[in-house]
Amino acid sequence: MSARSPISSLPTHEVTNMPPAIGDQDLFVTDLALREGIARNGAAWAEQKLSEFGREAGLEATVELANQANQNPPVLRAFDRNGMRINQVEFHPAYHDLMDLAIRNDVPTFAWNNNREGNHVAHGAFNYLLNQVEGGVLCPMAMTYSVIPALKATPGIEAEWLPRVLGTEYDKRDIPADEKTSVTMGMFMTEKQGGSDVRANSTRARPEGTQEGAGAPYILSGHKFFCSAPMSDAFLTLAYTDNGLSCFVMPRWRPDGTRNGLFIQRLKDKMGNKSNASTEMELVEAHGVMLGEEGRGVRTIIEMVNGNRYYCAVGSAGLMRQALVQALHHANHRTAFQKKLIQQPLMRNVLSDLAIESEAATALFLRLGRAIGEGENNETEEALARIGTAIGKYWICKRAPGLVGEALECLGGPGYVEESILPRLYREAPLNSIWEGSGNVICLDVLRAMHRDPRAMPAFMGEIEQALGRNSILDAFVLDLKSEFEDLEHMEIRTRRVTEMMALAWQAALLVQFSPAAVANAFCESRLGNHWSGAYGSLPTNTDFETILNRAQGIT
Repeated sequence: MSARSPISSLPTHEVTNMPPAIGDQDLFVTDLALREGIARNGAAWAEQKLSEFGREAGLEATVELANQANQNPPVLRAFDRNGMRINQVEFHPAYHDLMDLAIRNDVPTFAWNNNREGNHVAHGAFNYLLNQVEGGVLCPMAMTYSVIPALKATPGIEAEWLPRVLGTEYDKRDIPADEKTSVTMGMFMTEKQGGSDVRANSTRARPEGTQEGAGAPYILSGHKFFCSAPMSDAFLTLAYTDNGLSCFVMPRWRPDGTRNGLFIQRLKDKMGNKSNASTEMELVEAHGVMLGEEGRGVRTIIEMVNGNRYYCAVGSAGLMRQALVQALHHANHRTAFQKKLIQQPLMRNVLSDLAIESEAATALFLRLGRAIGEGENNETEEALARIGTAIGKYWICKRAPGLVGEALECLGGPGYVEESILPRLYREAPLNSIWEGSGNVICLDVLRAMHRDPRAMPAFMGEIEQALGRNSILDAFVLDLKSEFEDLEHMEIRTRRVTEMMALAWQAALLVQFSPAAVANAFCESRLGNHWSGAYGSLPTNTDFETILNRAQGIT
């Protein structure tokens, strides 16, 4: 026994059959599905950096930073000691350490700082890796990534803000953005009366001077109900002018160096995502600059929304992968009824089912990342990214809570206590389904893309049809899916079912083409057949469990 090992011989009993601490993880090297998908989707050039980041993110010390950041959540400092308003949120040092880890590794801006094939694929992979450890810091990472296409709506704003956003040296100081080494960006959209229905917003904007329209300064007054990452350096927000709902860049500091009128009312007491602050905000004569065309604010900000939705899919896939890793570790070291848990037939079924779900999520977000990147120069890929982001966001986020809960159950009682990472992952899992549009909103967006973009369905079906002829179950499922498309009666009521089928068909098509037959066959037989209950552990008896479990553990 090492001198540093805990004491296993106790006064009343000997501690045996308890799995050791998982310790440092190599998040990239052990993830075969991720590594293959990175190469397949044009991002092999980023493998070395991803590998280095996967080791650093998976360190036990990094996980401990995440534990500390979540156990010591942000604190509102609305006033200074003299009673003057400062509107600050104070974070634990561990949170700042994690922010530094992310920004110095280019997590929020990797795609934009590497303008080449596969850049958004690699970008998604960085965030997938960090999400396995800590989700709270990914909120400002997501919004900083997503804001960049929106900034292009007004060249003057882009020229001012883009160099700051692309910085890779974390600067936690609450000072004007032009004095910082790098900045992060946020977004305030929802209000109490509207939620996802932003047309119901009541915040108003009036010109600050004689200039009006894109690039002009405005004064904003109103409220925002869910404002995450409030210590970001600037935010995109929506407000009504006399000519309609418009988009604005609203910095924390005014151009004259004084604090902007962003009055934090309170912090949200959230179920999870504890390390990240979410607030309610009053805008009191706040300074903002119009971004994009007046009256077309939703169209301007939707670029940012879609980027955030991609992050939601990626983040949920990361949670699923880490939950699987934890369950596999426990099952490899825990004995029950004279066998390791991983040797028990029913546990092998459960773990294999979790593994193919995780791989399907990984394959989908990586392919979506390629569509986002190639969509800048390819209309078909652009259309696929448009409808595919909504499909991926809906389905991967919907599957995450159940998978994490099942993985937690694999550990039994030890998985339910806070010393395990799994309760934190479990509380985090529902968030991505809610953020940037809950399930109904996202499914209606899929329906909208189907009906309004003539390129969307050809792009999607073209993607699925590449896999036809390789698996008879998938072939039959695609025929059923086409029948769903042709039946226009009550389509809105059926939109969740149709979106689910589209997601399953896409995942199955990817697995059939690129994953081992054991994974693809198990996925198609369990997910595409009529008997599927949605619960884990019901794979057919002819499943090649050994191959699936070895692959999930990085064993070739």
